[in-house]
Amino acid sequence: MKLRNLITVAALAGLLLSTAAPAAAQDADEKKHLLVLGGSDFFAHDSVSHAMFTMAKIGERTGLFDVRFRTDMELMTKQKLKGNRKNLDYFDAVMFYTQGDLKVSEEQKADLMRFVKEDGKAILVAHSGTDSFRETWPEYIDMVGGAFINHPWHQKIRVRVEDRTHPISRHFPAEFEITDEIYQVDHYDRSKVRVLMGMDISSVDMTKKGVRRTDGDFALAWVREFGKGRVFTCLLGHRFEVWDNPAIQKMWLEAFRWAVGITNGENASLPLPTDDD
Repeated sequence: MKLRNLITVAALAGLLLSTAAPAAAQDADEKKHLLVLGGSDFFAHDSVSHAMFTMAKIGERTGLFDVRFRTDMELMTKQKLKGNRKNLDYFDAVMFYTQGDLKVSEEQKADLMRFVKEDGKAILVAHSGTDSFRETWPEYIDMVGGAFINHPWHQKIRVRVEDRTHPISRHFPAEFEITDEIYQVDHYDRSKVRVLMGMDISSVDMTKKGVRRTDGDFALAWVREFGKGRVFTCLLGHRFEVWDNPAIQKMWLEAFRWAVGITNGENASLPLPTDDD
């Protein structure tokens, strides 16, 4: 890919949400409901509250969904709750920007899996959502598609958009640059997901301490079906300016629309791109 074809995602500010909002508002007969979970068991990301606010702005701007924020896990249940608290049956999607082995019961775990696999509801996972329940909930890790190991790089990287036909990623250029904390994951199997975006390894130092993957497959965003439901995972989102980026906001809007079944895209896995692609 020639350098002249590279642009930063910030350069896309002229399109995106402003043009997408009217169509999004017409997508559903009634407003959808998103539960955003931002609790932390160890490392609390400063950008969690900013990410929550950003999702609320996207929902308000488009008229597509409203957002409830929680830093505890009380609402992640199908049991009837006291007062006006809503359980999983109320929500169309749950977003995890959580971290650590948060305390949830076995019943709550089973309820979330029913929410996705049987009810056909949606899961969105941001950044440290992949650094959640690693030691206590293998089925969550399987659903998410990967588990955080470490972050060898916090810098500007080049992103390859591997799928420019999927509604979540088709607004991006073939390649772009972004500065963020870049996660490395395990429990990841490319054959089980459809990678939408990955890191161009030529844009980082692959000899840096802590780099463990030897296959060159550093996926950054992917989708998968899980039972009847849909899952979108994106490893980006450590920095405030990532959430402020119009192209990233457009990505999350389209991720919500795809995950709740408003739009459709291919789910079959893609081969890892080569330098000739």
